Amino acid sequence: MKKVLVTGGLGFIGSHTVVELQQNGFEVVVIDDLSNSSIKVLEGIASITGKTPAFERLDLKEKNKVEAFFDQHHEIVGVIHFAASKAVGESVEKPLLYYENNINTLVYVLKSLSKLKHQNFIFSSSCTVYGQADQMPITENAPIKPAESPYGNTKQIGEEIIKDTCKVLPSLKAISLRYFNPIGAHPSSKIGELPIGVPQNLVPFITQTAAGFRKELSVFGNDYPTQDGTCIRDYIHVVDLAKAHVVALQRLLEEKSNSNYETFNVGTGKGSSVLEAIQSFEKVSGTSLNYKFAPRREGDVIQAYADTTKANTTLGWKAAYNLDDAMLSAWNWEKKIRNI
Repeated sequence: MKKVLVTGGLGFIGSHTVVELQQNGFEVVVIDDLSNSSIKVLEGIASITGKTPAFERLDLKEKNKVEAFFDQHHEIVGVIHFAASKAVGESVEKPLLYYENNINTLVYVLKSLSKLKHQNFIFSSSCTVYGQADQMPITENAPIKPAESPYGNTKQIGEEIIKDTCKVLPSLKAISLRYFNPIGAHPSSKIGELPIGVPQNLVPFITQTAAGFRKELSVFGNDYPTQDGTCIRDYIHVVDLAKAHVVALQRLLEEKSNSNYETFNVGTGKGSSVLEAIQSFEKVSGTSLNYKFAPRREGDVIQAYADTTKANTTLGWKAAYNLDDAMLSAWNWEKKIRNI
């Protein structure tokens, strides 16, 4: 079995990707510092796949421990790097935390990976690298604009670090997957999004409000130049996103890449406004949501949705779930963890 390292593998996207990897015959080793995840996620993964992945609690900011880990697992054939802080709003308030956590850790992992026989790397990037794009849908050739937030900047810098490293290290093969807005949960309701503290993303705030855990949902801005005045995003089901990582890894392992650094948008290709997302949730849940409009939030772009042609044709990957599917799975997950 081919061994793959998944950093941040107990997080939201990481855990779903571990499931897909195990279901496709890979042996998975997970690194996570549990700063924004729970050890219980291992049980959910095991329940779905019938196998518990190897797990090591490790803070990737500790360079010596990262090096020691790779020394012990030199037979790894690929690394999928999720471990990072990921909230736009929080990054505006705590920029140094984001630069340390997202940049230093990437450098340490790449330095250790460069010593291995197999140097295949998938980076958890983001559509935030485009800033406010001039045209919709956004293609991979869209200009990289000045970032709207420190979080977005860490993804831009991260891609630059990988690209620069690939130029001088031909043995390193890397793919950056630029996610749009991942939502939803595994259809089994055994793993899902598990934010610690107040959610920084829309959908867990929606589900927590519907469950009575939050008093009301704030919609940040209703005066944007969009159809209903609210921001537009490309909401992709987390299972579809997880499957894209497996396909990308197989591309690297089968040496099908056109160059040793490639980028792909991962989204549905459809933009939905915040109000449309709320309406989708209300429809599938049969629950009326208590929400109010609030001032715009710093760091938010007006709209972002993907042109997924490159991923569809080159990777042979396409999103299978729609917004309603994702919302229903997120609600089923919320009901399960709240015992509703």
